[in-house]
Amino acid sequence: MSFIWATRGRSWGFRFLRGGGFTDPLPAYDEAFAYIGDEPEVHRRIGDTVALRLLDPLGRRDEFGRVIPHEFVVLGELAHTIDSVDDGLAQIWPLVEDEYAQLWDSPTPVSQE
Repeated sequence: MSFIWATRGRSWGFRFLRGGGFTDPLPAYDEAFAYIGDEPEVHRRIGDTVALRLLDPLGRRDEFGRVIPHEFVVLGELAHTIDSVDDGLAQIWPLVEDEYAQLWDSPTPVSQE
């Protein structure tokens, strides 16, 4: 199961926490999210890839009061099972929920890959 995950925490800025197996996930991330605006929640399929943006399900906000977005680029077979934001919430969020809870207050999160 492969996906890129980018988010921010209470005090740390936007960063990749999962790289989807890429040495540099930025090009794949940029391609998946190209032409997607600032909508708070997004589902966009491009072939075998899904760009998914979810607002933090617990409503967590950073130290400046901004709601935390979680952005995923879902690849391969897993992407074929996600046809909506709700599908992403049900299938992807449980894969990172505990990890994010542990990293949320950390001053310097470490990627799990």
